[in-house]
Amino acid sequence: MPARNILVINCGSSSIKFALVREGRDDFILHGLAERLGANGASLRWQGETDEQPQTLELPGADHKAALARLLPLVAQAAQGKLHAIGHRVVHGGERFTQASRLTDEVLSAIRETSPLAPLHNPANLVGIDAAMALYPDLPHIAVFDTAFHQSLPERAYRYAIPEPLYREQHVRRYGFHGTSHRYVSHKAAEMSGLAVGDSYWLSAHLGNGSSTCAIANGQSRDTSMGLTPLEGLMMGTRSGDVDPNLHSHLARTLGWSLEKIDHMLNHDSGLLGLSGLSNDMRTLEHAREQGHANAALAIEVFCYRLAKSLASLTCALPRLDGIIFTGGIGENSALVRNLTVKHLHVLNLELDGEANARCVRGVGGPIHLAGHPRVLVIPTNEEKQIALDTLAVLD
Repeated sequence: MPARNILVINCGSSSIKFALVREGRDDFILHGLAERLGANGASLRWQGETDEQPQTLELPGADHKAALARLLPLVAQAAQGKLHAIGHRVVHGGERFTQASRLTDEVLSAIRETSPLAPLHNPANLVGIDAAMALYPDLPHIAVFDTAFHQSLPERAYRYAIPEPLYREQHVRRYGFHGTSHRYVSHKAAEMSGLAVGDSYWLSAHLGNGSSTCAIANGQSRDTSMGLTPLEGLMMGTRSGDVDPNLHSHLARTLGWSLEKIDHMLNHDSGLLGLSGLSNDMRTLEHAREQGHANAALAIEVFCYRLAKSLASLTCALPRLDGIIFTGGIGENSALVRNLTVKHLHVLNLELDGEANARCVRGVGGPIHLAGHPRVLVIPTNEEKQIALDTLAVLD
């Protein structure tokens, strides 16, 4: 049976990240990004396996459907006309979806019903799904849910200490996100370490503009930092992470702020951006820190301390620890963040090899721990490949 070609689509509110994955291959046949959609600066950037440099096409004012209409012919050409399915990233699947699912009217309706739990993500995912299904109505379309991996959490980990009817009737509970990434890197960590996936225990830190940690036992998520929505847990690029639950009423009472204004502040004006007053980009903050910017240094320190606290707390979910994994844009590229975080975890006897840590940037992964100390690994995530694998599993 010839290798199948899967197009993976990850839609944001103003972007489409895509990759053409051929069964049995680690590299992409084609990959790229359409960004700033809906604005005059909209553009499409892509690179095929034979291209030495990325190619760019300006798409002024293009929306998601227009961008897909321009990129899909590139996909068809790269796949030589043989595209077998499209795998879509969907952030929130609620309690209903424990694995990838073929997109039917019923599944689409369920994703829409779950949108209030991920208002920044699910509607954007649906825009891409609707556009792709309109352009390729005869292809199988598969939804791969970020939350599905975390459906193995025990009840003690996913329940909030709130009245029972809110869970039973409103489904208010912890769901967790970044499941596709945590699943992928934990499998890679076991492979790198010569351990069986079914007999290995990891702490995973997916760090980017959105960040989360996860305790993984024998290939299953046992606890994670994000909760009902992607706002809970770690400090992130523009998200606050954990705050006092009474902050809402305090700001409403003292400043007269509306729920909408508080929600926007916690999701868009907080985190690295809020503390530094400068940027949500870790590279910018690291440079500013070197130049003596006090608030940039504070933002990085708070980020790393809260990350270390989260990792330490998640050890409660594991009978033993085989290693810690750093992944995501910050986790894969910031030697400073890894170093500062591990320094806070001295109780776990962690120690980094400075040269190995400095070497792991720009796609280079591997072990960064000092010999004789517990494993610390940098593993570049590959959510697109995992989505393709899950899509193939549904086709099979």
